[in-house]
Amino acid sequence: MSRIATVIRNSNETEIKLFLALEEENRPPTRTKALIQTPIPLLNHMLELFTFHGFLDMELIVKGDTHIDIHHTNEDIGIVLGQAFDKALGNRSGITRFGSAFAPMESTLGHSVVDISGRGHLRLLLDGKTAGEMPPISNQGEYTFIYLEHFLDSLAKKLGANIIINIQNQDGSGDMHTIAETVFKSLGMALKQAVAMDPRRGGKVPSTKGIID
Repeated sequence: MSRIATVIRNSNETEIKLFLALEEENRPPTRTKALIQTPIPLLNHMLELFTFHGFLDMELIVKGDTHIDIHHTNEDIGIVLGQAFDKALGNRSGITRFGSAFAPMESTLGHSVVDISGRGHLRLLLDGKTAGEMPPISNQGEYTFIYLEHFLDSLAKKLGANIIINIQNQDGSGDMHTIAETVFKSLGMALKQAVAMDPRRGGKVPSTKGIID
């Protein structure tokens, strides 16, 4: 079964084209590897990690009004990525639906839990605190924890997934790069579990309601 999607989104703020295949073997023969090109360097790296550890294939080309700031571009990439997953999954028949994964990096630990339930919701916590409750993270630079929250919230809502991510960094040693890396790695692995086909479902939608919408 070929579970692929192409999404194009053009606005006055961004131009985005995304190809996504939920299995690497569905890569078109004219392409040899995943390609991520956005004007946000840290997000480029994080999406490469997400794709690699999620065993996905993705080609993402983005132009955005980053001369103003990265808000529109960051959020719109999350929107398009969620739309691509939604399109590739179709009516969700036969999928596992749930996924959970941990990813450590030095003393920082990210844990992502996913339920592709049709109800888009995000909870992102660092040592029990939301983005609005936290002081700035060391070496935060351009890509802040609030930008990470905006990206993930857009992804969760457009995919229709309940995503809960808890990060432990209680000694304060992790910088934004380290923290984001544990998030994108664990989320990639959790989503891979959730979108995987479960033969025990017999091709049916994994819900007692019979639909996921």
